[in-house]
Amino acid sequence: MFEAAEVGRSLTKEEFKRLEPEIHRLFLNLQQQLRTSGKSVIIIVSGVEGAGKGEVVDRLNRWFDTRDVQTHAFWDETDEERQRPRFWKFWQSLPMRGTVSVMFGSWYTKPLVDAAFAKIDKAELDQELKRIEELERTLTIDGNIIVKLWFHLSKAVQHERLEKEAKVSKFKKSPLLEEFSKNYDRFAKVSERALRLTDTGFAPWHIIEATDPRYRDISVGDAIVGRMETGLTEEAEPKSDVEPSAESTEIQMIHDALSAKSSQITVLDTVDLTQSLTDAEYAKRINKLQLKLHDLAWEMHSAKRNAVLVFEGWDAGGKGSAIRRLTTAIDARLYRVIPIAAPTDEEKGHHYLWRFWRHIPRAGYVTIYDRSWYGRVLVERVEGFAQPHEWLRSYQEINDFEEHLVDHGVALFKFWIHVSKDEQHRRFKEREKDPRKQHKITDEDWRNRERWDDYKSAINDMVAHTSTARTPWTIVAGNDKKFARIQILETVCVGLKQSLFPEAQNNKKIET
Repeated sequence: MFEAAEVGRSLTKEEFKRLEPEIHRLFLNLQQQLRTSGKSVIIIVSGVEGAGKGEVVDRLNRWFDTRDVQTHAFWDETDEERQRPRFWKFWQSLPMRGTVSVMFGSWYTKPLVDAAFAKIDKAELDQELKRIEELERTLTIDGNIIVKLWFHLSKAVQHERLEKEAKVSKFKKSPLLEEFSKNYDRFAKVSERALRLTDTGFAPWHIIEATDPRYRDISVGDAIVGRMETGLTEEAEPKSDVEPSAESTEIQMIHDALSAKSSQITVLDTVDLTQSLTDAEYAKRINKLQLKLHDLAWEMHSAKRNAVLVFEGWDAGGKGSAIRRLTTAIDARLYRVIPIAAPTDEEKGHHYLWRFWRHIPRAGYVTIYDRSWYGRVLVERVEGFAQPHEWLRSYQEINDFEEHLVDHGVALFKFWIHVSKDEQHRRFKEREKDPRKQHKITDEDWRNRERWDDYKSAINDMVAHTSTARTPWTIVAGNDKKFARIQILETVCVGLKQSLFPEAQNNKKIET
């Protein structure tokens, strides 16, 4: 791909002075359109060290109105970032709709550096590149215009610049320049493979010849203007450059079948809701399990392992009381409970997963989500807040998100607390009578009951398409709250023990 760069091209000062003001004007005009478009722009600045990428970033901040532009540098991974899945820091830096993020370095940096210095092999690099492509597709579909700039220098020119830098001030000199100059050929080979495998119709690469700074900067401006003009006129749901996958076709067929046969057996119908515990059994088991959980939480902290617990279920299913039995056992310094309600304006300005990525815990800590990202395929699907093409694609987006978590070593638990329709009705009535619980029952809760079958179908689809070997759902029998709490505590204790001692995975029981 590097052969595509127009090596040796240059501009005179007069040509630059003529072209630069027009580029500046176009930037401001397109930025004004962007503000009301419901879209955002991500500019990735990558390439050979010594190509003047820092100068380009400075130029972009002069061309744009910087009130709506954020620049993020990714070159030195912090301890805070190392404690979370790799994409966490990039999700923190995604732009709100109507704004621009300039990424000086990006999700490409670490895989390319690791591959160039033989820290990962070709198969591992390709796996990382596949994940990057999936991320870029997800972001593009959500309305992000991605502009990927790769700055190219020949080996000879880079060497010249290294010698020149050694003689002059090191102001804004990249600390990586000398190291990468010594390994130019290896870095170029890895980079060319990465660019070839991630050069897609929805996020193409622009190879920028960087020998002449004036030509480089005008080429950058031309590339960004072209991508923004195209992106601002495209449909919000871009046409795929491949045929629909067998998986997405299967999902649509299942959805159609379920819509036509809402009375069919679902995963919830297989749950034995008659299971219960006596008060004595419950008291004995919960005390031992909470003590075990307390110890395991501190062991997770010492081992720098993090955990994420997701609680979903019917209204009045007992999510809150189950969460309280967990948090009672865990030191308050080690966990956070994140209650999920309707998204705020800031959250609506990002991809729906953004607000969940933000709360992924650092190493040694626990995040508990009281409702979660599954709202996209449950309430947003059933109530029509998300269009079919939006929630259908979310199954794969959610699976990708959870794979990132478990690949990083996060212990992930997903609970659906199931109760019968009659039991839910009994609890609703009980809440209406109890002054301490009346705030928990609303007209919306009663209205949701009327769509029980629709939710039941959505739950079945959710479990079918997001319960994997690595990220399984636990369907909790919730008619008896005591039984449900013990089932959840046991599941968490077993899972944390397996996370800490994976060699003992076959031992499924916890002494209680």
